[in-house]
Amino acid sequence: MTIDRRRFIATAATAGATLGLPVLARAQGAAEPLRLGLLTAKTGPFASGGLDMERGLQAYLAANGQMLGGRKVELFVADTGGVPSTARTKTQELVERERAQVLMGPLAAFEALATDDYMRARKIPVFPVAAAEDMTQRKASPWLFRASSTSAQCAHPLADYCAKKLKYKRMVLVADDIAYGHEMTAGFQRVFEEAGGKVVQKLFPPLTAPDYGTFLAQLSREADAVFLGFAGSNGFRFIRQFNEYGLRGKLALVGGMTALDEAVLRNMGDEALGIVTVNWYSAELANPVNAAFVASFRKAYSYDPGFYAACTHVSASVLDAALAPMKGKSFDKEQLRASLQQTQAMTARGPVKFDSYGNVVGNVYVRKVERKEGRLVNSIIDTYDNVSQFWNYDPKKFLAEPVYSRDWPPARNLVG
Repeated sequence: MTIDRRRFIATAATAGATLGLPVLARAQGAAEPLRLGLLTAKTGPFASGGLDMERGLQAYLAANGQMLGGRKVELFVADTGGVPSTARTKTQELVERERAQVLMGPLAAFEALATDDYMRARKIPVFPVAAAEDMTQRKASPWLFRASSTSAQCAHPLADYCAKKLKYKRMVLVADDIAYGHEMTAGFQRVFEEAGGKVVQKLFPPLTAPDYGTFLAQLSREADAVFLGFAGSNGFRFIRQFNEYGLRGKLALVGGMTALDEAVLRNMGDEALGIVTVNWYSAELANPVNAAFVASFRKAYSYDPGFYAACTHVSASVLDAALAPMKGKSFDKEQLRASLQQTQAMTARGPVKFDSYGNVVGNVYVRKVERKEGRLVNSIIDTYDNVSQFWNYDPKKFLAEPVYSRDWPPARNLVG
């Protein structure tokens, strides 16, 4: 695989205002270009999300004169293919060959875990899309700043919503058999059962399962609803077969943060209507940053941005804010790290700040699929404010516990 190299160099005449900095000030304060590397998946099972990661970042740069914090940006894009070993190789190429100073990505948790030790050793500031829990918990890296969420961060409020608002008592959990799927469902189960519910069944199809028939046949009919913890297009595929098996109306469906992403919704029909999901983002969010982002993205690609595009767009907002105090000074990664720890930014997802472990604290939105102007959208029906990765738990006590509680996955599935 090769690295697609894109250099974005803008003039002051085309530079837009970012964070209130006027065009002239941005031009006068410009230092050497920022060398930014993006690890994404443009081939393989995560390709649709990976392409949106690149598009979300490009949208932010285009809207801001190809600059971050008053610096011109040189962007280097590497295709990991969603493969851990490839992700590590591409990380080394970006850092050692392209001399990237900051990285965004990779997409998948198992990719992030494969590259983590290298990034720590090289002290590279990184904004991951991957939600791997331990990277901002038991094995937190001082160089990692996650502006999206951990695997379970959105599952916690959804579990609370299912138990307290939807009044579900018994639920089945179905998720991809990867770290992300296990971590997400573990968080959901913990909060749902603490709220009085009961998880009666857990199923983990392979990430590349060609057919879900075997798993659909196993679904417990004793449950009120099924939680879907899928990534990529797997949620769409599962729901399509769920309906084909005549299960629609017999079991309710709710979804985790990527189960019905906007990138998936554009390929769906009425079968998606009414399904409740949760995410820290929706293209329907009403704030000025998101309104501009959605309008430009839709104009360029004819569909709404979702989780993956928002990840890099939000990360770029945060990086822009953190670089701003450095103005025309030479790039200093230690100074950037210190700035990031204090940064609070207004982004397409709303306000963002970081906890002491480098993970975002921000709003989480409960959404419902509806039809609007001829397209399916994730309309916001409830909001949980300032959600941390620890929900309402004491971090010290939480981190002293095993990664998974009770009878959770066997050792081969444990993180770290």
